[in-house]
Amino acid sequence: MKASRQRLNGLIRKEFLQVLRDPSSLAIAFVMPVFLLLLFGYGVSLDAKHVPVGLVVEHRSSESREFTAGFEHSEYFQTYYFANMQTAQQALRAKQINAIVHLRADFARQLAGSEPAAIQVILDGVDANNARLLNGYIQGVWERWLNARAERQGHSPPAAVQLQPRIWYNSALRSRNFLVPGLIALIMTLIGALLTALVMAREWERGTLEALIATPVSIREVLLGKLIPYYLLGMGGMLLSIAMAVWLFQVPMLGSLGVLLVCGSLFMLVALGMGLLISIAAKNQFVAGQVAIIVTFLPAFILSGFLFNIDSMPAAVQAFTYLVAARYFVAILQTVFLAGNVWAIIVPNALALALMAAVFLGLALWRAPRRLE
Repeated sequence: MKASRQRLNGLIRKEFLQVLRDPSSLAIAFVMPVFLLLLFGYGVSLDAKHVPVGLVVEHRSSESREFTAGFEHSEYFQTYYFANMQTAQQALRAKQINAIVHLRADFARQLAGSEPAAIQVILDGVDANNARLLNGYIQGVWERWLNARAERQGHSPPAAVQLQPRIWYNSALRSRNFLVPGLIALIMTLIGALLTALVMAREWERGTLEALIATPVSIREVLLGKLIPYYLLGMGGMLLSIAMAVWLFQVPMLGSLGVLLVCGSLFMLVALGMGLLISIAAKNQFVAGQVAIIVTFLPAFILSGFLFNIDSMPAAVQAFTYLVAARYFVAILQTVFLAGNVWAIIVPNALALALMAAVFLGLALWRAPRRLE
């Protein structure tokens, strides 16, 4: 047992020396998470703010000025006035604006009379999601203006039912609060797999694996010697990403950091196990790196629920997402960050990660002897 521990310590020390001599692993563990988190965190947003909107007011009146002021004072719109619908439509076709709000000449008269006052809204539907958001924002301006006008005149609000929404967990509706925790899972999938995908392939390329086999070390000790240093590097990168999420992107963290690190450890073991399995199968660092990106990053990006709602996917695709480890870690991260320690979500997802870690590490151990012998 003592000899085994000494051999394992020797292998871990050898791997750390290898990391120091070839700092590419340090770059993957610490520089890549920072770069990717900055790139995606600032570059990806689902919010629609300062959207250019054209206003066509055929007759200026106090009512039309009050209504258009709701657009001018909103952070969601950048307003542009057009003299008529023809010039506004030309701007919409030229992509200079995303919507047109048209108030006809009889707008004030209709408001004063018994007939309903209508506004015309034309939306650019090329980006359907943006068009839906914009339509909701414009309706919000219209309803707030109607309510404010009714209160000034001493009337009750026009709607028979008053909707009083209350938003839990992300009351500010910041898409960054939702995206950044998911980004940590996405980035750690890539980092974890890349870290170990290259180590065995590097040994194959340099011809040092045969020398390692000639020593009294067992294949279990070789894999542990490869796994432990990169697990520590990966967890360092994860801690750095969590710190950036909290202090740089101002994402609230309502749950426990300890719970997040325990679940993060399980996820890191899954990612490292996948990388080890790829590294054992491939004898070339370039091939191993390409395979790691294709089988880890792309499924995690599309099928983890980080960006696309899994419940909206076809049933067959939903079933496939259960094989994507990032799906479970995204659910844990978003829960711990925004809702706290909700055990009904954390426990089953953590158990799924533990099972996947056992499977991938077991497969790596099973495949290694046959390739080494």
